[in-house]
Amino acid sequence: MQFGIFSVSDITADPTTGRTPSEAEKIRDAVTIAKHAEDVGLDVYALGEHHNPPFWSSSPTTTLAYIAAQTERLIVSTATTLITTNDPVKIAEDFAMLQHLSGGRVDLMLGRGNTGPVYPWFGKDIRQGLPLALESYNLLHRLWREDVVDWEGKFRTPLQGFTSTPRPLDGVAPFVWHGSIRTPEIAEQAAYYGDGFFANNIFWPAEHYQRLIALYRQRYAHYGHGTPEQAIVGLGGQAFMRKNSQDAVNEFRPYFDNAPVYGHGPSMEDFTQMTPLTVGSPQQVIDRYAGMRDLFGDYQRQLFLMDHAGLPVKTVLEQLDLLGGEVVPVLRRELQHNRPAQTPDAPTHANLVTKAYPDGAPREARPNANRGDNLTVGSPYQDTAAPVGAAFGLGRKDA
Repeated sequence: MQFGIFSVSDITADPTTGRTPSEAEKIRDAVTIAKHAEDVGLDVYALGEHHNPPFWSSSPTTTLAYIAAQTERLIVSTATTLITTNDPVKIAEDFAMLQHLSGGRVDLMLGRGNTGPVYPWFGKDIRQGLPLALESYNLLHRLWREDVVDWEGKFRTPLQGFTSTPRPLDGVAPFVWHGSIRTPEIAEQAAYYGDGFFANNIFWPAEHYQRLIALYRQRYAHYGHGTPEQAIVGLGGQAFMRKNSQDAVNEFRPYFDNAPVYGHGPSMEDFTQMTPLTVGSPQQVIDRYAGMRDLFGDYQRQLFLMDHAGLPVKTVLEQLDLLGGEVVPVLRRELQHNRPAQTPDAPTHANLVTKAYPDGAPREARPNANRGDNLTVGSPYQDTAAPVGAAFGLGRKDA
């Protein structure tokens, strides 16, 4: 079981002081928070992707590479990688590179995003969001598993003899989570490929996510990846803690009331009743999240949203001290108790390599004669009868 935190990278004014931090501050704070997450014993730091104010994380792989260089065991991940507006070829390259640099301590969560204008910014049509997600991941999946790819689809230029570089570390692709708040087709997609499904259940009642997760588990088994209980499930969550529960309520209320995500909507009391947001003592958080297994079955990853809504970095670090020092050690024991032997462990690069190479001899990708020339179908330089340089007059005696 993995525990960690995720950030949506919002830049929000502190409602108690009126001060809004700068982008530079928030970027530095993210690194500080991620390093502290490792220090207190958490397993994962995940960062979202946004391309519009008031968010700063337009290039999560850059930030995660910097964090990976300053940590030793922390898994760095995305809380969303936009499969709809990012080119699958660039995703394949970026995350394979991050995989090598981090020693395999990386995975990613794919999503469609919830900001409509981002689609035309990257030349895409939001009305095609779901078909884009399905087609783009089909290509990404192949790029990591096939040394040479010929591909043609609806939404991007075809590829002929294309090799994505670098090849995945040890010949094993980064583990992929498909994140969804409401879309059954994404649960189906995760099941089809045998990937993980992350239900970011921070907004809607448990019954909604129970249906999505049940669908994913059923279809995971249907596609022959294992039993429903062996499907790989992750959950989102939220908490704010103080030793005294009323102190937590009083301190967090102005942040909740003014948060961009849910401020000026339901009361904090109603929201905590309807969703997993828990504001109170560490024991209250333990009790709430120990019960997630009863709602969703045994699962592999639990992430908490803590750095948001204008909370100062000092407060976020204090929350991590409570999470790592008092909450997670108990949850590890509680959620491991009576856990069936067939329930899979949380995915890591090491256990994916073991699964791929049970003989203990992983393959390190090396250049080979069958690798592609990375041609684009329809390229004016695609005439294989002459070197590409000849199109520019290179190599001629009179050049």
